[in-house]
Amino acid sequence: MQKAKSSNSGCCSCSHEDDHQEHSQENHNQNHNVGDFNLNQELVPVILVVVLFVGGLIFEEKLHNTPYSIGEYLVFIPAYLLSGWNVLTSAGRNILRGRFFDENFLMTIATLGAVAIHKLPEAVGVMLFFKIGELFQEFAVGRSRQSIRSLLEIRPDSANLKAKGEIKKVAPEIVAVGDIILVKPGEKIPLDGEIIDGNSQIDTSALTGESVPRTVKVGETVLAGTINQTGVLTVKVTKLFGESSISRILELVENARSKKAETEKFITKFASYYTPFVVFASLAVALIPPLFISGATNADRFLWVYRALVLLVISCPCGLVISIPLGYFGGIGGAAKGGILVKGSTFLDTLTAVKTVVLDKTGTLTKGVFKVAQIVPKNGFHETELMTIAAKVESQSNHPVAKSIIEAYGGKIDSSDVKDYEEIAGHGIRAKVNNQIVLAGNDRLLHREKIPHDVCNAEGTVVHLAVDNRYAGYILIADELKEDAVQAIRDLKNLGVERIVMLTGDNQAVADSVARKLGLDSYLAELLPEEKVEAIEKLISQSKKGDKIVFVGDGINDAPVLARADVGIAMGGLGSDAAIETADVVIMADAPSKVAEAIQIARKTHNIVWQNIIFAMLVKGIFIALGAFGLATMWEAVFADVGVALAAIFNATRVLR
Repeated sequence: MQKAKSSNSGCCSCSHEDDHQEHSQENHNQNHNVGDFNLNQELVPVILVVVLFVGGLIFEEKLHNTPYSIGEYLVFIPAYLLSGWNVLTSAGRNILRGRFFDENFLMTIATLGAVAIHKLPEAVGVMLFFKIGELFQEFAVGRSRQSIRSLLEIRPDSANLKAKGEIKKVAPEIVAVGDIILVKPGEKIPLDGEIIDGNSQIDTSALTGESVPRTVKVGETVLAGTINQTGVLTVKVTKLFGESSISRILELVENARSKKAETEKFITKFASYYTPFVVFASLAVALIPPLFISGATNADRFLWVYRALVLLVISCPCGLVISIPLGYFGGIGGAAKGGILVKGSTFLDTLTAVKTVVLDKTGTLTKGVFKVAQIVPKNGFHETELMTIAAKVESQSNHPVAKSIIEAYGGKIDSSDVKDYEEIAGHGIRAKVNNQIVLAGNDRLLHREKIPHDVCNAEGTVVHLAVDNRYAGYILIADELKEDAVQAIRDLKNLGVERIVMLTGDNQAVADSVARKLGLDSYLAELLPEEKVEAIEKLISQSKKGDKIVFVGDGINDAPVLARADVGIAMGGLGSDAAIETADVVIMADAPSKVAEAIQIARKTHNIVWQNIIFAMLVKGIFIALGAFGLATMWEAVFADVGVALAAIFNATRVLR
């Protein structure tokens, strides 16, 4: 089973989709300025059209009575062109591209037909109200993009590079790994790095959605795009700008619209059949009935042409093809506002059907901040000796457990006598220390090497040590539950999630303790990375048709499982690059409670999208029937079309709240 990773292909029958994509690309080229909309500039021609339109209606009779009605044409035709120029030119461009059946084509045919049968006020009214509807649409799009705009605006403009005793302001892109930068209070941190001097509070809200500042000190990692608030920080750069957290976020945001939800693709396909059907049906209404009227006059023919034009305006699908993508875009923007980055609307749809949530333990449910809690030597070894051996062999590893042992050791480590270092995936480390073979790892490693030992399970993360095949003892490492872990499980159950499962490579005792504290439905412990994938496969095979499985993880060994689940959610603030790249949703706050929030946003988005679909279909169906029987005029048609579009657009923006 492979997750849908659909590309944005195919032609939407509504040209707004293409226009928005071109607009987005243009803005991307202009330093990521998304959704710029100058309301004042757009209002000037609208106000001029309103003046001409109202004046024309007030003096319509006098204008009509001028020779050849030239006065009427002089007032209404400029108003028509001012309000409808974009529609007319878009229809012309699309026809040249071979795309006849879109909303611009419908509006053009309907209004030109109205002009032809001398219904000038109606023609201007259609274009004017359509133009006003577009203004509201652009305003709504701007609001929906505002959350994402705030993310894009956190892109740092410069870095204070420290070199040869001088501070030089440079572009973040030219700073190399290992360079030293200075970050003053109030400045954005330009690149990911490690603090080597200073302490401060940093505002992470733009990345994580968390309003409480985080206190940082020497040795801690800071992320690009966050804001230094109080002290001066000296930071050693650990990642190039293109690989930094902010660059990854920008890329995720810009690519989010490329993965369409099934509902969006359905509406696009539906419109591609619906619009030509409406055109030919309207043509039939205009031409066929007069053939069956004996002695039909020009007035009769004009009547049926007018009814056909009314049907064209009523049937315009802009309310659907604008509001549906806008609804999903609003969902993505609303999630981003809370520090949840969704890589495409298809994943919002999938989240609505989640019945099983599978979570990794370390770094997801627990803090992943390890501390040595107990040192237990065996077979004649002493605590100091055991810690020295452990610190030396772990000095070559970047694993959090290894760092906790090195931190607890405290002294200077001479690793020059560590030879033949080898990491054994899912088991631990083998190395030669002072010409002795040292093993450091979990219980599986001891069983694999057939080393006798008397401790298999302990409540905590255990690093067993063996020297020349003799068991030397173990070091107990403590990890804590995240503050919101209990609330996260409770929220998921309140949302109707049927199964909450934990997968971990840790031992049975640790897994059982965490599962009991959190009230999980089940857990699997002592799993290798490939065994986690097998566990997900089994859960998928046990699921009912249509039920979806989410996996939440943060480590590099979680990447295969994130890819295999229906939706992979990575804890992005501290998570590995591989996990973030593979995942479909990234939680920047590292808070498991955000998983339930993501599901809630997805469900709200889904409900709003289907409210729009049902409402638009119902209203249009009623007015099409009225128009076919001559009970709706062009004015009702305008209000039916524009009214439905506006109601759908305003409803779509609710997802941001």
